[in-house]
Amino acid sequence: MYHLINLLFKLFIESGATLYGLGLYFSEFLELKPEIFYSLGQNEQFFSQLHHLSLDVISDFNIENLAALLRVLAKNATKINTLELEEFYSDYEPQFFHSLIQAIIYIIKSQDQLRLFSVAGGDFPANFHGIISALESQKNSLQEVIIDSCGYSTEFEILKSCKNLETIRIRYCNTKLLKLLDCKISSLEISDCPLDVQTIIIILKKTGSLLQRLKLEVSDDEIWEESLILGALKSFFSNITFLNITNIGFSTQLIELIGNLQSLQFLTLRFINDIPEEELKIRVMQFAKILPSALQYLELRDVWLSSYINILLNHCKAPLKKLLIDHLDNEKNSKALIEFCMRNKALSYVGVNRNLNLNDNFIKEVGAYVTLVSCEYIVVNC
Repeated sequence: MYHLINLLFKLFIESGATLYGLGLYFSEFLELKPEIFYSLGQNEQFFSQLHHLSLDVISDFNIENLAALLRVLAKNATKINTLELEEFYSDYEPQFFHSLIQAIIYIIKSQDQLRLFSVAGGDFPANFHGIISALESQKNSLQEVIIDSCGYSTEFEILKSCKNLETIRIRYCNTKLLKLLDCKISSLEISDCPLDVQTIIIILKKTGSLLQRLKLEVSDDEIWEESLILGALKSFFSNITFLNITNIGFSTQLIELIGNLQSLQFLTLRFINDIPEEELKIRVMQFAKILPSALQYLELRDVWLSSYINILLNHCKAPLKKLLIDHLDNEKNSKALIEFCMRNKALSYVGVNRNLNLNDNFIKEVGAYVTLVSCEYIVVNC
């Protein structure tokens, strides 16, 4: 296998090709021969336009081989704007992985303008051996940082000095890491982290009116003081354009908040349903009526909502372009959707569950007014 990979790699290099993206996933089956490094030295243009580099650093194999390749990259590829480190572990033996760590640091420091940096831990690492600290060299260009499954490290303090940082995404990390956020950013994602509500409110207050896009994805078993979050959003973020919140109650406070967000264009909600049926009908109606006039995208994919989609559509005046509702499989809902399409000429797509068995008559009837697609094809993320 590795003979074939070496042959193909050499052919690409010597053909005069120029790479724009590269994913390196080393294993025991891959070892680059010395002639590959010679060819790279003779064809510097191969890496000269590289913009996207993804690196799996889990490998226990051929570390020196990989480090050697990264050193060539650092020398010839100075236009990388996206660097992704995957499967990063903290228990590397320093003497064994020193050359690899230093090569990664060299790559970071040698870039003209690194804009996106992502690190995904394999065991919630808290020791990054200077890799995160190396981002100081990119403090004037770094715009987005993604931290996934990582523990707390003081190295992340360097993010506070990144002058143009606009987006931070923190996934599956502990609360202590959240407390490092002291940046005025426009996009914030916090997914599947233990929610210290007071910490999040402090973060939200610090970002102020600059925050335009917010995603709070809470695990199903998480209990959180949502009323405090909603109160903070109402007080500080009237100009927000994108909002995604999961595991939240369908409360009158939430409805009031949505009604106040007149700049809101994209809305995704996952509800906890603990409301009596008659009261739920009233709230769905209220929710539909207060949806902002700027709203283009609405994603409500809870199964229980399928019984109330007709109420939502019958009272919605928002000029939606995309609607994701998962379930749309009865005459009552299809009639409401057709009538909504006739009132709202802007609606282009309706996303439904890919496993939903829609009969041909239903597809033909509704398809005359709007395009039905699987939700994953039109979903919009923060």
